[in-house]
This record gives sequence, C-alpha cells and structure tokens, in this order.
Amino acid sequence: MAIASIFDGGELRKQFQIAGINPNFIPSIWKYVVQNPNCDWDDIPSLPSAAYPLLRSHFKPSTSSLHTVIDSSDNVTTKFLVKLQNGSFVEAVIMRYDSRLGKYGGKPRSGGPRSTLCISSQVGCKMGCKFCATGTMGFKNNLSSGEIVEQLVHASRFAQIRNVVFMGMGEPLNNYSALVEAIHIMLGSPFQLSPKKITVSTGYSYTKSILVEFNLLQVGIIHAINKLQSDLPNLNLAVSLHAPVQNIRCQIMPAARAFPLEKLMDALRTYQKNSGQKIFIEYIMLDEVNDEEEHAHQLAKLLETFQVVVNLIPFNPIGNLSCFKTSSEHKVARFQKILRGTYGIRTTVRREMGQDISGACGQLVVNQPNKSSMESAGLLTDIEDLHL
Repeated sequence: MAIASIFDGGELRKQFQIAGINPNFIPSIWKYVVQNPNCDWDDIPSLPSAAYPLLRSHFKPSTSSLHTVIDSSDNVTTKFLVKLQNGSFVEAVIMRYDSRLGKYGGKPRSGGPRSTLCISSQVGCKMGCKFCATGTMGFKNNLSSGEIVEQLVHASRFAQIRNVVFMGMGEPLNNYSALVEAIHIMLGSPFQLSPKKITVSTGYSYTKSILVEFNLLQVGIIHAINKLQSDLPNLNLAVSLHAPVQNIRCQIMPAARAFPLEKLMDALRTYQKNSGQKIFIEYIMLDEVNDEEEHAHQLAKLLETFQVVVNLIPFNPIGNLSCFKTSSEHKVARFQKILRGTYGIRTTVRREMGQDISGACGQLVVNQPNKSSMESAGLLTDIEDLHL
C-alpha cells in the first residue's frame, strides 16, 4: 500500500483511532507541516510517543511535488505543474485580484488584494466538454483528499490564499468523497478558509453532484444538490449552464444528455426554495453557438423565476483542440445588456487571466513548460468577492 499524504484526513483519523491516539493532535500536525514542508516527523514537538512510528510508517508530509512554476507576462497569474506520487501530473493556478477595483450598488467596494487558487480534483476528466482542454486528456484517476489539499499547501508558499475554486482539472462531483473531505480540512485549522470563499464548479457528473465560492458550480448533476446541502451546509451553488436550451447543451457538453434541462431547473428551484440562497449561473460565450440575442432572451426566460447572478465567461482558445471561437467583446456586452437591462438579471463578465501560460478557464491540460519563476504582482477584481 502506498504511503498516504498527511492531509488524507480520513486515513489519518483511522490510524490514530486504531493506535488509541487522540485525534485532537491532528490540527497541530497539519500546522507544523504547512509551516515546515520538509520536516521529519520526529521534529514535531509534543506528540504522544506512539504517534511518531505511526507517522513514519504510514504517512508523508507531502506525496506530491512542484515540478514547474510559471508566471503570466503580467505577473497576475501563476500556474503550477504538480507531480503526484503515482507519476501523474495535475495543474493548479493562482489568480491575483484587488476587490477595491470593482463596484457594488454603484459604489466602490471595500476589501483589498487577495489571491484565489484554482484547484484540480482529478487527473484528466471523463466529461468531454468540447470547449475544455482537460476533456481531451480523458480520465486517468481521482485525486485523494490529501492530494487536493496539498495543492493549497504548495500555493501557500507563493501567496496568501483567501479563495479556493474547484475549477481546475476534472469534474469535482465525480470525486465526491475526496472533495468533501478536502473541503472540510480547508475549513478547519490550520487553513481556516470561509465556506463562502470556496467554490466548487461542476460540469455535471454521472454520479453525485455538488458545487464551488464554497460556491458550487452545478452543470447538471441533479441528485447531489440535496446531498450537498447536508454534507456541506451553507454553501452557495453555481451551475455551469452554458446554453439556454437542451440541444445546444448536448452539442457542447455531451454529458448533458443524461440530465434534461427541465429536470435540472426543477432541482434548482427546489434547492433555492429550501436554501433561500442565490445561485451562480456560469455561461461560456461561444461565437455563433450560444451568444446571439435570441440565446440571451431564452436564458433570461429560463431564469426569470430564480434569484441568480449570471457570470459570462469569454471562451479561452485551446489551440487545435476545439473548433470554437471566442465571442467578440461587442457580442458579450450585448448579451450582458439584454440580461441586465431588459430583464434585470445581475450579470458579470469574467476577466481573462493567464491565457499566455494556458492557465485560463478551460485551458488546463498537462504539459511541462520550461520557464519557471517565483515572482508575483499585479491586481484585478473578480466574482469571488461578490456580495450576495
């Protein structure tokens, strides 16, 4: 059996229970490892004597390593290539923003610089979305909860992470158990992230479903909405809709065939009734596919009975891997104007970040660049600071 990550919380608690060790020591172990990533287990002070041989025989401070770090030309985005214990690779991205650059209710917003980490949950993805580079890899394997959390540990060496979004490689809800466990670890000591600063993005899964700002993005997983409420209460839900009608959704998101749009909307209606929370709607803008005026009106009518925030996402090119083109700024602005001006639906446009290092939305696919850097600077604003 492979040595587990110390951040595989379930396995660590199990081994402590077998050995009769108080699990209250676990947060202090995690804190020490975060502060001393290259530590030996014997370096950790004040643990029960039985803990040291157990840690040496079953766990590593980290089962993954940073293979490559590359900054965007504007130093706003940093992409990590992370090598896993089994030799596979995943990517994670730090995005830097300044919440003061945005406005809320026509007034300047409070806040300041902060960093958001985009995390992967799988090696590859089985969903096959035609606008996403990760889908071209196929599915390789799920990450353990420890491998998910270790991406946050690695990123914390370069920036103070305030927000986490599960929008990296993989479909988070197809790795549901590890996802939920990793999020619970991030909420506790020593990370202490706020649930409202974690977003799970889902394109739709064939099994269980959930979402991410601990907002969850639901592309169409119907059954897990209620389960998510019980496993991770008080989260915001975000749905990767991407089209206002079923035939277009199926065209660009093949897995949507398993989830009729009508049933998805019924599930969201129930979710909103029970939770009383607004829902994020993610909508990628594809030229001449889903970005016409007709589509804007269809989307508005689909959402007219909901309390939502629509996030329009300009398509990021993925080379020869897709036949789609990016909608023009004029079309994006027109689409936003219809939703916002005609129907009064709050609508934002996602900023493009990290295109030059293939670190933007939909561009994550494993490669091994040569350039590495530890520099970081630059500030933008983003949806993670929306006050709902």
